[in-house]
Amino acid sequence: MVIAAGGGGIPIYIDHRNWYEGIDAVIDKDLASAVLAGEIGASLLSILTSVEAVATNFGTPQQKNLSHVTLNDIKRLYHEGHFPEGSMGPKILAAIRFLESGGETVTISSFENACKALRGEAGTRIVCA
Repeated sequence: MVIAAGGGGIPIYIDHRNWYEGIDAVIDKDLASAVLAGEIGASLLSILTSVEAVATNFGTPQQKNLSHVTLNDIKRLYHEGHFPEGSMGPKILAAIRFLESGGETVTISSFENACKALRGEAGTRIVCA
């Protein structure tokens, strides 16, 4: 079964008068998907993007695509700054939060390779251990 969440919408809060008020904010689709997946008790989260796999040193001669990585290793790479906010950062943060909330596996791949990624044949697979 596929269940999806997306960004967008109008963020609001309830002010001191108990009225709804708009607020400048971003609803990130990857983080929203991680929350939804955690709430329904999903074991797998699949994140689709425009690149084939998660990479360290992206766009440099030292670029290295990651095919299989543990939660601890992806957290270390995230904190080392390999995944910028305007790029892979939110996807990696979503993966970390999902796995820390009880998920078992995250795949990150291109849309074209989504099925292969689920089988571990393409993209990046992030697991707890």
